[in-house]
This record gives sequence, C-alpha cells and structure tokens, in this order.
Amino acid sequence: MSLVRSLFVASRPLSWVNTAFPFAAAYFVTTRDVDLVLVIGALYFLIPYNVAMYGINDVFDYESDLRNPRKGGVEGALLDPGVHRATLIAAAASNVPFLVYLFAVGSPLSAVVLVISVFAVVAYSAPGLRFKERPFVDSITSSVHFVSPAVFGLTLAGAQVTTGLIAILVSFFLWGAASHAFGAVQDIVADREGRISSIATEIGGRATVRLAFVAYVLAGVLLLFLGLPGAIASVLALPYALSVLPFWSISDENAESANRGWKRFLGFNFASGFVVTLLLIWWCATT
Repeated sequence: MSLVRSLFVASRPLSWVNTAFPFAAAYFVTTRDVDLVLVIGALYFLIPYNVAMYGINDVFDYESDLRNPRKGGVEGALLDPGVHRATLIAAAASNVPFLVYLFAVGSPLSAVVLVISVFAVVAYSAPGLRFKERPFVDSITSSVHFVSPAVFGLTLAGAQVTTGLIAILVSFFLWGAASHAFGAVQDIVADREGRISSIATEIGGRATVRLAFVAYVLAGVLLLFLGLPGAIASVLALPYALSVLPFWSISDENAESANRGWKRFLGFNFASGFVVTLLLIWWCATT
C-alpha cells in the first residue's frame, strides 16, 4: 500500500484531467460516439500516462527535489529512494498493455503521434535525454505532454484537418508552453542548487514570466478567429495571463514567491475545463 500511495501522489492526481480530457474531447467531437477505444484511451491518459510522466520525473529529480519546498504534496512527490525502482517498473507495466491496444486499433499516423507522445514523456526526465534540462526545449516538451493526447485522439478518430483545428492546437500548445515556463520560475533557486537547467534558470525569472504572459495572450488571440462558440474560449486565456502579471518584475532571489500564482493556475484548470466542456456541448449540438 505504501507503493500504491507513492505512485498515486507521484502521478499528480490534480493533473490527470489535463491529459485525459484533451484525448477524450478530441476523439468524441470527431466520432460523436462513446466506444471502447474512447474509454480505454481516456483511462490510459488519465492514470498510466501520468504515472509514467511524473513517476519518471520524481525518480530522476530526487536530488533536486530534496531542496525544493514544494515537493512532498499535491505539487509533486518526494519519492523515497526505496521505491524508485518499483516506480519505474510500475510505470512500464501500467503503460504497455494500453499502448499495445492503442497501437493495434490505430492507423500509421496515430501510431506516429503516440510514439512521439510517449517519447516526450520519457525524454523529459530520463538520463541521457533530460529534455527538462534543455532551456526552451523543456517548455516545448512539456507542452507536447498535453497537446499530443489531443492530436492522438484526432488522428485515431480520423479527423479532418482545418484551419480552425490548427488554431485550436497551436493555441493549446502556447498555453502549455507558457504554463511550464511560468511553473519553472518558482523552482529557480532549487534548480540552480541542484545544477538543473531550465528556461527560467537560463533567461531568469523576470524574462520567463513576461514570455509566459505573451504566450498566454497569443493563445487567446488565436481563438478569436474561430467564430462562435469557439471564440468564447479566448476569454479563458485572460485569467492565466492576469495571474502572472504580479510577478512581471520578479527577481531570481525571490522566485519562490511565484508559487502563489502557480497554485491559482491549478484552480484555473478546473474552471477552464468546465467552460470548455460547455462549449463543446454547444458546438456538438449545433453542428
């Protein structure tokens, strides 16, 4: 039970919906059907995907996490070294059956997307790759973690590519990159002490916050061109953009104070998900 609890905390249950919802929404609005593929895919991106993504991260970030006051709760586990090996085994064991099924029911294109998605999960934290320590690549890879389930759902369902769909995906990608970048600001001190590079340690907290603000705004602007009801979603970018503004001139020495904004971010995700769900229902009912 100790291992189960460790895996549960490590998988960031507050963030499960951030990966499962994009897949489920993308697949459903394309097929308009709730079938076995949707259920299994949603379950995969809900739990096993996050066990792998965050479990691998917590194992190989243990030394730096020891210096990080945020770790040890809902914002990230501080995994006891005694469960590190078991965590990696559990991540692989929970992912493989789902992946075999999803590859089997998909197309060559969806298979490519799924490979990229899983590779990004592993490459972000695994030794020898450690994309999380490559400034700018870290934010790009993190965004792929959340956008790729949606792209996989679309390719699995055989969605038609339109300019509106591209705008939505680019907007989602900008949101993901901005969110990672802002999240990295609060860890500047701990990351530097642990000799871990990030977009925030590279260009500093102030520049990172401003970059995140611009990305959030651009994400909202892109959605304005969708027409109703999609354009309403552009408003959802405002809380995120406004939330980072108080840290516009943050110093690296005081970077941990950005955690206040990050905690608001976690709450915004649930509110935004609720609004997006209503908009999807509206769109499905009128098309």
